[in-house]
Amino acid sequence: MPIKINLLAEAQAAEELRRRDPVKRAIFFGAALVVVMLFWAGMGQINTSLANERLTGVQTAIEAHNDEYTNVLAHLGQIAEANRKLDALQKLQASRFLQGNLLNALQQATVQGVQLMRMRVEQSYFITEGTPSQTNDVRVIPGRPGTSRERVILFLDARDSSASPGDQVNSFKAAIAGQSYFKTMLDKTNSVELVGLPSLQTDPDGKTVALFTVQCNFPDQIR
Repeated sequence: MPIKINLLAEAQAAEELRRRDPVKRAIFFGAALVVVMLFWAGMGQINTSLANERLTGVQTAIEAHNDEYTNVLAHLGQIAEANRKLDALQKLQASRFLQGNLLNALQQATVQGVQLMRMRVEQSYFITEGTPSQTNDVRVIPGRPGTSRERVILFLDARDSSASPGDQVNSFKAAIAGQSYFKTMLDKTNSVELVGLPSLQTDPDGKTVALFTVQCNFPDQIR
């Protein structure tokens, strides 16, 4: 039987040993790891760039919405101010002093022997300044509206020409205070007052009369 001799066995064994050299394997794995890390770093850079682009887009959109939000807040403030003025006008219309109603009531408050000579209405107004509405980044802060205090005082100059001049003064006061319009409209305290004392005078016919003035106080109206 022939004997086979491999003359290259030693060289092949040396080559196989070199292939299994741990240093080379380490170098190979290290190079592969570097490639993977470079790839991962590149992908991270790309993701960062994409995220920055998205962030820029979101910030731009937020700024655009902020401008819209500011405009909305400003419009809400204008609407609130318009509603306040409309409410003030409605209150003024509902509570304004009407001369016609006053004259009609005076015709119904008469006393025998007493003649109404003159009426005078004093209307005073006291203004309190308000503060405007303010808008911050969150909401509209309503301002404090200005107010107007209206004070109405009615003066009635009359004369008592009854048999005993001056005796009908209290009756006239009672007639004014008891009339339905004045009972509703006048202040609940000190509604009808006598201004000074009646003054006795003689008219051109030689008859003695008592001249007097009655003050009617209306409650203050705040608008």
